[in-house]
Amino acid sequence: MKGFDLSGKNALVTGSSRGLGKQYALDLADAGANVVIHDVNEEAAAQFDEAESGSAVAAEIAERFGVKAVFLAADLADPSQVKRLIDSSIELLGSIDILVNNAGGDIGAAAPRPDPNDALDIPIADIQSVVERNLLSTMYACKYAGLHMRDRRAGKIVNVGSIAGHIPVKQGIIYAAAKMGISQYTRSLAEQLRPFDVNVNCIAPAPTYTARFLATRTVRGQEELSRLQRIAEPKDMSDIVMFLCGPQSDALSGETIVCWK
Repeated sequence: MKGFDLSGKNALVTGSSRGLGKQYALDLADAGANVVIHDVNEEAAAQFDEAESGSAVAAEIAERFGVKAVFLAADLADPSQVKRLIDSSIELLGSIDILVNNAGGDIGAAAPRPDPNDALDIPIADIQSVVERNLLSTMYACKYAGLHMRDRRAGKIVNVGSIAGHIPVKQGIIYAAAKMGISQYTRSLAEQLRPFDVNVNCIAPAPTYTARFLATRTVRGQEELSRLQRIAEPKDMSDIVMFLCGPQSDALSGETIVCWK
């Protein structure tokens, strides 16, 4: 999305060495923002052959856009690591003006996805894993970055939910509930930070083509579907995130943009 300049702004995008998070980071850097690339470890970027490493993504962004870009690893299910991520981002860039809480997923405790993945037969460990890696990780990052933004009386937080949180589902029920929780948390945090000129909004993405999406699903033909029915491209979702990070959304806080498909 063109039309505004984020030069001098500093952004942290969680889960940004791959997938949608990488697209968000690329577009923020294209608008002039310095970015912290994050993932659970250096090697996560290579899981679906999206990049050699997290550091390689940061180096590519710095060279391509002429901004400062660094990679930091942290397990967001651990609040102490989240605090260290926020503190290190501030130390390296000087501030966090934009936080995009992108990291998450329907991730089991010991497998890529819970199995069974319903409400009743799902293992307790998988319930904990999904809630930790979506709802709680978002809360941890918002807490530590929000304190920084409140002190500075400036900042934009974009939380990432899912369309799954706004429709009834038979699979991924815990994931959907955690993502719906992010929307309510967003509304409430926005009220707490409203007196400090910190915007807090949420995007609930539609199904989107990423390497993980293609590796874990069978996609039927899209040719006969309308533009608003087809599986989205990463840029479709990123343009909405950019709106929420930029000046056009200065008067918007506490909202969730649900991308119906």
